[in-house]
Amino acid sequence: MKVALYARVSTKKDQTVENQLLALRDWAEGRGHTIAGEYVDEGISGKKGRDKRPGLDAMEKAATRGEFEMIAVTALDRLGRSLPHLVGLVAELEALGVGLFVRNLALDTSTPAGRLMFNVMGSLAEFERELIRERTMLGLERARRQGKTLGRPKVPGATERRIHALLESGVPINKIMRLTRVGASTIYRIKKELAACPSNQ
Repeated sequence: MKVALYARVSTKKDQTVENQLLALRDWAEGRGHTIAGEYVDEGISGKKGRDKRPGLDAMEKAATRGEFEMIAVTALDRLGRSLPHLVGLVAELEALGVGLFVRNLALDTSTPAGRLMFNVMGSLAEFERELIRERTMLGLERARRQGKTLGRPKVPGATERRIHALLESGVPINKIMRLTRVGASTIYRIKKELAACPSNQ
């Protein structure tokens, strides 16, 4: 079987991908697998998406081209910190006919038992998301009943008119933030509204 090895470390200072790759090479050799490629991301957090992880991106593109049949990692957190992201990634790989081997769990999604285990993990992640959503909705409802104002506080009319005038005068946004003590997102919103409705300037 052709396999791809993936290794990642969050920092280059006191971590190395080499230990991970050595363990995965030993595993591949012991199983008689052919290593089709080695992909690494060094000094990159597992929270980063595919667009910020060139090694992961290259590996997924190679998977799409059918260059290997399985991806091997030493631990799930090497692929990502978010279980929902991992579940989505494994689903994509499954659609391409590519399995996932996780060394520290002895998890192999190319087997029925491995797929079952991963599906259970995915179900737990979905359950957790629903619990968080339910708690959030209950908290918002309780706040409404207590008469609390929800959402971001509005900028006073006088402050908004001053921001209008400063924007029209060409004052840089950083300076407007200092002068008005208003956040950048609010100033950009006002700037966008001015551009959309120049007649109101």
